[in-house]
Amino acid sequence: MKNKRKSILTSITQFLLMAAILIPTVTLFIWIFTERWTWPDLVPQVFSKRALLEIAGRKKELLQIFRSSILISTVVAALSAVIGLMTARAMILYRFPGKQLMYFFTILPFMVPATVFAMGIQITFIKMRLNNRITGIIISHLVCSLPYAVRLIMDGTMAVGNRLEEQARVLGASPFQAFYKTSLPLLAPVILSAMSMSYIVSFSQYFLTLIIGGGNVKTFTILMVPYLQSGNRNIACIYSVLFLGVTLLVFGVFEWAAGHWMKHGGGEFYT
Repeated sequence: MKNKRKSILTSITQFLLMAAILIPTVTLFIWIFTERWTWPDLVPQVFSKRALLEIAGRKKELLQIFRSSILISTVVAALSAVIGLMTARAMILYRFPGKQLMYFFTILPFMVPATVFAMGIQITFIKMRLNNRITGIIISHLVCSLPYAVRLIMDGTMAVGNRLEEQARVLGASPFQAFYKTSLPLLAPVILSAMSMSYIVSFSQYFLTLIIGGGNVKTFTILMVPYLQSGNRNIACIYSVLFLGVTLLVFGVFEWAAGHWMKHGGGEFYT
């Protein structure tokens, strides 16, 4: 009886969580074709293709902005994974002076408000001539993304440890072979999670991109947020659906790449 109640409670919780995700998504799709939908009517009063036609007319501009946004966010995700992996291994597997201070620096971006960070780093980048450049955008996004990557990979590294690497070294593997063939395949899911989180943080940055890019570097959020603020729901919903679709597509690519690598490139030291 107790198990049956637990199962019913679990099913209800899952249903509510799915509804909380699906209902807003369905509403987005409805608003794409809605010109007028006022309270308290449950059905839109006027449907229109105006927003779709307007977006279709800007197809070339959108494709260019998508390429720029995906490129910046993918570079940030890759750098976050590499730097986060090295930092996590140093923090978990080694002892060195200033280790606690280094750990504090890895979580410091969590504590600094985004507005304060953006204003401070803008002044620094102006002096370094990195403002209004893609390089400056990538570095600033990387600072915001790294804490998530480091924290996730630290947990994975703590769980995996280095015993398998030590055994591989005893069997004659080099340090790189021991890491690549034993620890890295086990850390692949956590690294993928870190890349995904870093990608989302970078892809959704608006204020930081606006301040550092100065309007010269256009990303998808720079294009989308003004429509969200202006109340133009048709265009805003189209951009939101595109944002969701591109994000899911990139996540699918990440998942495929990780699965392909684990199948053909990693984990065969003992085989």
